[in-house]
Amino acid sequence: MAHITAGVEYALHCLLWLVDSPGAPLSSRDLADFQGISPSFLAKVFPKLEKAGIVASSEGVRGGYRLAKRPEAISVLAVVDAIEGEKPLFDCQEIRGRCAAFGGRPPAWATKGVCAIHAVMLRAEKAMRDSLESQTLADIAGTLERKMPPEFSEEVRRWVEERTEARIRGKA
Repeated sequence: MAHITAGVEYALHCLLWLVDSPGAPLSSRDLADFQGISPSFLAKVFPKLEKAGIVASSEGVRGGYRLAKRPEAISVLAVVDAIEGEKPLFDCQEIRGRCAAFGGRPPAWATKGVCAIHAVMLRAEKAMRDSLESQTLADIAGTLERKMPPEFSEEVRRWVEERTEARIRGKA
């Protein structure tokens, strides 16, 4: 988990819209257009989510993506790891053994055990991963639901239906 990129943000925003459309797949292009984000970039994000078992895809005119699990079963950490991979937050370079005073031969005490700086970073990474694991897509969706006016859900539903119908008419 080097640093968390825009891909994670894009993925989480898209997944939130899939929470509100259970069973009805949404295309990655429609999700991108709806949110004003890059369709080509999002097209690279969804296969990673699918590979991680977070979304499932269906083909065809009415195809797209839907959640493969309940929102309560999708942790933010799972999304981060799906997009970023499970990279460490910190890459220790073992600088402690390069001290000029050691003349190129560090004593055993200097390199014994985990580097103190690396230990701090490992604890920080664990805390961050634990926090991300404790939050789910359902938690974020609940916050959003409390924040948005009820009529907004209806506007979104209409927008998605219009896009789906236009796609079907275009293929007919």
